[in-house]
Amino acid sequence: MNHAHGEHFARLMAAHGITDTHGVEVMRRVRMVASAYDVIMQAQTRAENLSAPRWRLLLHLYMAELAGEAAVSPTQLSKFQNVSKNTVSSLLRSLEDQGLIERDLDRDDRRQFHIRLSAAGRDLIRSSTPSHMAHLNALVTDLSPSDIATLSELLQRLHISLMRHGDLPATYCPEDRGQRTED
Repeated sequence: MNHAHGEHFARLMAAHGITDTHGVEVMRRVRMVASAYDVIMQAQTRAENLSAPRWRLLLHLYMAELAGEAAVSPTQLSKFQNVSKNTVSSLLRSLEDQGLIERDLDRDDRRQFHIRLSAAGRDLIRSSTPSHMAHLNALVTDLSPSDIATLSELLQRLHISLMRHGDLPATYCPEDRGQRTED
């Protein structure tokens, strides 16, 4: 918010008896950072003819493969991306059209599919991940290691607070499961 806009917002809120707007300010800054990352990642993944969400799906499939999972269900992928099954289906369809994933019907339950990387998808992730990681690391070079550790801790605490006070399901972000207890 520029200074004039910030003052106008503060007057507007004060007219309604609201003097503390720290929740709005934190949300605004988080959204600004998230939006900037989205724009940057879209530009970064454009060379591979992928959107950032499709690249993240490929990376997730690759990580699952490295962990010994032969395939992942679309339901698992929708939970990972925090998007609807329809959205994941659309992303998977485009990845399949590009030849980056393979979709197999479950032998026991013919309504279910198993998704895995194709050789081309695996090659793409292997070749593009180092440059993506280097680029993401370069974006935070103005922060010291201590700043990064502090920011990571604060964002983790903010996420837990959002889950707790925003009534988000524990499945909203799997890596934070079990961390909804009082600090």
